[in-house]
Amino acid sequence: MNQQTIKDIYAANNKIRENTKQIIAGLSNEQTAFLPEGEKWTIAHIVEHVAIVQDGMSKISAKLLKKAQSAGKVSDGAARLSKNFMQKAAAARDLKLEAPEQVHPTGNQTITESLKKMDETQREMEKMQPLFESVECSDFKFPHPFMGDLTAHEWLALVGGHEARHLRQIENILGKS
Repeated sequence: MNQQTIKDIYAANNKIRENTKQIIAGLSNEQTAFLPEGEKWTIAHIVEHVAIVQDGMSKISAKLLKKAQSAGKVSDGAARLSKNFMQKAAAARDLKLEAPEQVHPTGNQTITESLKKMDETQREMEKMQPLFESVECSDFKFPHPFMGDLTAHEWLALVGGHEARHLRQIENILGKS
């Protein structure tokens, strides 16, 4: 089992978010609307998708943390990421995955609106940091379509991993434009 602190995961997630903002900030409307051959989503679609998914991850994490807190599980602040989680995360890096329909972008949101939603979700996640650090949540899980059953700590780590995955996708699209 991989152990790092919750603070480490938050710091990594924040760094990924800053990288996303830096790349998105300088893009024109043409760049965010560009759809390369063989791709299904534009950069605007990708950012909207990330905003939708992160909102869901935040809600799932909150429910799992509340269950663990109600059970009186106390943590030492370490994030225990299972070997299975780490293996699946590594495998997913090189796979092209199909997002479930419920998290597909609508195309009705601007990049600005999507980034605003991501910032709101990030603030909600930050409010949960003391709970992430104080409760042991390994007994409470919620399924992810590819990753399997995940704890709140694993969902937290996945927030950054998912955004980083799509940041690489955005960089690839920009390389084609």
